[in-house]
Amino acid sequence: MAPVGSVRTGGPPRGLVVAGDGPVLDEITRHAAAVECELRVVPDLAAAAEHWHDAPLVLVDEEVVPASPGMPRRDGVYVLCRGKPPAGLYRRVVGLAVEDVVSLPDTAGTLLGVLADLAEAPSPDRGRVVAVLGGCGGAGASVLAAAVTVGAARSGAHPLLVDCDPLGGGIDLVLGSETADGLRWPDVRLRAGRVAMSALDEALPAATHGNGRVAVLSCDRAGSGPTPEAAEAVVDAGVRAGRLVVCDLPRDIGPSGHRVVSAADLVVLVVPAQLRACVAAARVLQRLGRATSRVRVLVRGPSPDGLAPHEIAAAVGAPLLTWTRAERRVARDVERGTFSLLRRRKLATAARDVLRALEGVPA
Repeated sequence: MAPVGSVRTGGPPRGLVVAGDGPVLDEITRHAAAVECELRVVPDLAAAAEHWHDAPLVLVDEEVVPASPGMPRRDGVYVLCRGKPPAGLYRRVVGLAVEDVVSLPDTAGTLLGVLADLAEAPSPDRGRVVAVLGGCGGAGASVLAAAVTVGAARSGAHPLLVDCDPLGGGIDLVLGSETADGLRWPDVRLRAGRVAMSALDEALPAATHGNGRVAVLSCDRAGSGPTPEAAEAVVDAGVRAGRLVVCDLPRDIGPSGHRVVSAADLVVLVVPAQLRACVAAARVLQRLGRATSRVRVLVRGPSPDGLAPHEIAAAVGAPLLTWTRAERRVARDVERGTFSLLRRRKLATAARDVLRALEGVPA
């Protein structure tokens, strides 16, 4: 019989597990460890009675459920079984008013999801995701992504800036934070499909801007970028915590970029006001697939041939969000590692336009 105890130590139990020693308890333990969730373990429903009403979550091994459970009905009860649910299981558990019967291995991620929500309750306000990418090389997408993030922080938010371009040199270089302590993508090893935003806040480099604070997950000068699963997990962590997540994507977005784009509320395509850039950006737009309805064009002038911003956007094939002009001082500051977002700069205005456009997108 499984002893009464906690799956993990170091904090009060946050949920109740009713299971004997065996593969179901092993699977619960593994998932709980992945998201650092504390759970109390009892061997049967009789031992669970004193904790039944107080636990925010109850996970029950189907093997310990008798024909007539005799337990009060409550919310947040999940019954777990190995493989296909055995015949008669649903009749046995109907008295428990279970939320779901979870078959292990849990390919849908239901078990990991409820444990992650228990370990770190989602914010009542859903976070938003902005993906930024260039229509051509040197468009200035990384600088815009940094500006949007810093602009949000100066307004009091605590955004997360995620670098998804392993060949971009590292967005921490844009911010001048390449020597800051904290993890970069080559150091991040996400084995589970969920990660807590609190864990990211502890692990990532961060800096204060105005009344807010920016956490940065950058690529490095060597090593790989995010896997699709890791990119999705990090973005989801920010969204669940109610954060603004700004993602800097490569033009050839690949599987990881597609995961980010699928979660994005707004995709900003930065296009220099040049004919060749328009042609290149139209190709990039084609690769975004279903996300094209969320794409808006930010035109960066000046145009050598007098092309108007709306003409650029029309040539690319997506609505115009705003336009801005290149600023030598910004490029100089990035080179010197002294990036700042002065309110009167055109870059700051463009960042505010992006944030206002995001506010207009339905959640």
